[in-house]
Amino acid sequence: MKPLSDLVVLDFSQFLAGPAAAMRLADLGARVIKIERPQGGDICRQLYISNLGVEGDSTLFHSINRNKEGFAADLKNPEHLVAVRKLIAAADVLVENFRPGVMEKLGLSYEAVKAINPRLVYATVTGYGTKGPWAGKPGQDLLAQSMSGLTWLSGDATGNPVPMGLAVADLTTSAHLVQGILACLVRRGVTGRGGRVEVSLMESILDLQFEVITTHLNDGGKAPNRSAVNNAHAYLGAPYGIYATSDGHLALAMGQVPRLGELLGCPALLAYTDPKSWFSHRDEIKATLRDHLPTQTTAHWLSILEPADIWCAEVMSWEKLRTTPGYNALDMEQEVLCPAGTPLKTLRCPIRIDGEIYKSAAGAPSIGQHNFQIKDEFSL
Repeated sequence: MKPLSDLVVLDFSQFLAGPAAAMRLADLGARVIKIERPQGGDICRQLYISNLGVEGDSTLFHSINRNKEGFAADLKNPEHLVAVRKLIAAADVLVENFRPGVMEKLGLSYEAVKAINPRLVYATVTGYGTKGPWAGKPGQDLLAQSMSGLTWLSGDATGNPVPMGLAVADLTTSAHLVQGILACLVRRGVTGRGGRVEVSLMESILDLQFEVITTHLNDGGKAPNRSAVNNAHAYLGAPYGIYATSDGHLALAMGQVPRLGELLGCPALLAYTDPKSWFSHRDEIKATLRDHLPTQTTAHWLSILEPADIWCAEVMSWEKLRTTPGYNALDMEQEVLCPAGTPLKTLRCPIRIDGEIYKSAAGAPSIGQHNFQIKDEFSL
């Protein structure tokens, strides 16, 4: 039995952070009912990250809404709202990410819902919190990344700010939401009382940077200093970075620069015996590595560095990664079936409990796919 079996989660959320959190709860055994508008459903159904779709919906929608049931309800329709309130009375968790004030207008605020079901864990995702001058701003990933300072950590010193190439604010927020929900469920198991969990994209993307922001808060407020050569971390010294080889790329993490010089046959690195110089002369050390490493293949350098316990790795594409024994040993891929039977390859839940890998063949639901079953079961 999965650890969250017998829990009922109502997923009112759209886009990415909320639905991904609800999906993770489903991965761990919860019964997740996705509540959508009868017309159009979750906006994410038509939010494409490529031109690839499945059964009329985006692959993005399918990837973050697998393993859920579909229930269609117009929250502005009094009759539908009565049914939804009955569902809430029977649920354990409610997830929503409407703009601040929307759930209140619908009569589904935390206070209103708590009166229906005091044991409910009510989980809210916003862009920038529910108060303050930013509360009404659109909670979109690139915007949150840009406002948070994150984009000044990537890219070289002479370049523009660089956002991460995935929805890191949404996905971090999603993980924090799951953590908060699980914490509230643990407390409920002790006290019988539910609670409200609130997370925002801005708070989560700031927390993701806690290590470097802590440095900033305690070093006199100095700005991040990106390397001008192969920057990989604005606060770490040489050799930290990714370097071209004769046939690919090699990642080098923290390490002793003179030792690298010995192993790589690069005498110019032997002069940097003072660890402080790995920071003060970061760019010239990295430039030396940049010019030296293309003289051999990635495999050649790995054959020298790995036996010497140097932290390094080949830089792989997804195509290369998927052919490796290490990736295949993880058994990360699974196939789910969409409502009309179309198979969709995706990844599994990354969490193992008692050694068990959690997979499920259930794909994302169509709009209202399980209305009849849910109405009958919950007497709606």
